[in-house]
Amino acid sequence: KKSEARMDFYVFALFAALIAVANGFAVVPSSRPSTALFGGAKGMATTLEGKQARIEFVKDKLSRSELIFSVPSEGLTVSESAALREAMPSGTTVSLIKNKLMSRAIEGQGEWEPAGELLKGTNMWFFVEEDVAGSLKAFKKFAKDFDKSESNAIKAGVMDSSVLDAAGVDAVGKLPSKSELYARIAGGINLVPTKLARVVKAPSSKLARAIKLATEEKEKEEA
Repeated sequence: KKSEARMDFYVFALFAALIAVANGFAVVPSSRPSTALFGGAKGMATTLEGKQARIEFVKDKLSRSELIFSVPSEGLTVSESAALREAMPSGTTVSLIKNKLMSRAIEGQGEWEPAGELLKGTNMWFFVEEDVAGSLKAFKKFAKDFDKSESNAIKAGVMDSSVLDAAGVDAVGKLPSKSELYARIAGGINLVPTKLARVVKAPSSKLARAIKLATEEKEKEEA
């Protein structure tokens, strides 16, 4: 009887262990992001609210941008797209936007409406707030490192209500940024009084001689 009881105990313990293991494999809600974040078949991007939110997202980025440009998204894997986003400097956003949503986002946006000409194929859009040169430099490095210089080259862009071809976008990247221009202008303005003071004080300068001559002529007239 003792052996039978012991056997019953082992059977019960084994059964309890099997139940515990089964519970360990029970279906639980996944901690991974749902496809709603990526516009899957049942994602938020396919709902009216989701589409409107996406449009507002693009409008917000446009309101902050100095330049936008696009590259073909075909052939870019998820990991490559993530690497591209991470390579961009602060203030530059990279996002895959469907043409229909982009068209609705730029409607009535004035300087960005010319982008409607570029809504062909699938586009990865770059919204550059300030660091144009840094963004283009980062993209070129990414394209070289991932062998995308030809397959995913810059298509075109828009800046100050003008459509730029690939060469135009590249040329803009070589210009100083607005903040750099402002700094140069401010620096030039600050130098004007100093330079003028130096010229006036210099006895050999043309301005100094002209002022002295004018003073002497006036004194003669008064005499």
